[in-house]
Amino acid sequence: MRVLLLGGTGEARELARLLVADGIEVISSLAGRTTAARRPAGELRVGGFGGVAGLITWLQTNPVDVVVDATHPFATQITTNATAATAHLNLPFLILNRPAWTPEDATTPPPAPPAWTPEDATTPPPAPPTWTSDTTALSTRLPDTPAPPTCPPGDTSAPPTWYWVDSPAAAAELLPRVGSRVFLTIGRQGLDAFATTGLWTLARCVDPPEPPPTWCQLLLARGPFSESTELELLQRHRIDVLVTKNSGGPATAPKLSAARQLHIPVIIIRRPPLPDGPNVVTSPAEALTWLKVSGYSEQATRQARDAPHRSASQAPAGTPAAHWPPASDPPHPPPRASGPS
Repeated sequence: MRVLLLGGTGEARELARLLVADGIEVISSLAGRTTAARRPAGELRVGGFGGVAGLITWLQTNPVDVVVDATHPFATQITTNATAATAHLNLPFLILNRPAWTPEDATTPPPAPPAWTPEDATTPPPAPPTWTSDTTALSTRLPDTPAPPTCPPGDTSAPPTWYWVDSPAAAAELLPRVGSRVFLTIGRQGLDAFATTGLWTLARCVDPPEPPPTWCQLLLARGPFSESTELELLQRHRIDVLVTKNSGGPATAPKLSAARQLHIPVIIIRRPPLPDGPNVVTSPAEALTWLKVSGYSEQATRQARDAPHRSASQAPAGTPAAHWPPASDPPHPPPRASGPS
C-alpha cells in the first residue's frame, strides 16, 4: 500500500512513524508555510498542489492507494481540495481529526491534602482568607452572560469561563467586553482582525507574520508548552483574557488549565465543519487500523472495478487465470465513523 499523508501536525508525524514501522509506504506532504518544520518518517514532499486540479494531476502522476488528511483542524482549504480530488479519482480518503477541546481539558487535579499530624486534633483550623474577585465587572460588560465564579486564584472547583465564537472577527468584536490585556494564540493567520481593538495584546506564533504587526507584542514560540510556563506567562503579562482556536490536542492545552487557575476567561473560535462523505478517525492508531482494514478492502474494490479492462496476464500475483476477473466485487468497507466537529 502507498499512502499520501497530508501532514504538518503532531498526529501526522505519529501516523507516518506508525506506517513506516508497519512496512507501509508513505509520502508526507507539507504546505511549506512553517520554517524548520519537524521532518516525518518516510518520503517527504513540500509545497502546495495548485488547487483541486493540481492535486488530481499530482495523484495521476504519482499513483497512491489511499489519501489521508491529517492537517490542522482549521486548514479547511486542503481538506476541501482533497475531498474533491479523491472523489473525482475514486480514491479512498480518510480524515484524521484530533478531538476538539472541551471544558474538561481545562481541569487541573487538586493538590494532595497535607499529611495529618496529632496537632491537627488540638489546633483550631485557621480562618479562611478573604478574597475578592476583580471579575465582577465582567457581569456589567456582558449582562447576558453569567459572571465568572468568585473564588481565589488556584481554586479550580468552578467551571472555566469560555465564550464561543465562529471567527476571528467575532472574537475581536467580543474582546473589549471581556478584558483589556489579551493573550492571542490563534497563529499568524487571522491576526489582522484584532488590529483595531485598541487593547494591549500579546500574540504568540510559531513563525513571524509578514509584514510584522506593529499593534501588538509578538512572541515566537513552538509548543508543546507546560502548565507552569503558561501560568508564569499569564501572570507576568497580567493577562485578563485568552483568545484561541479550538485546535485540540495536548501540545497547547496547558494554557486552558493555566487560564482556569487564574480565573481568566477564554474566547474560543469554533472549528469549521468537516465536509460530508469522507471517513473520519480521531487518532493515529485508529487511522492505522482503518488503513490496514478498510483501506486494503477499498483498494481491492477499486481493483475489482477495473477488472473488465484487464487481461488475465494483469491479474494479481498468485491469482489463477480462471479466477480473473472476479465474479463480483468484494464487500465495501464499513460505514464511515463520525468525527468531532
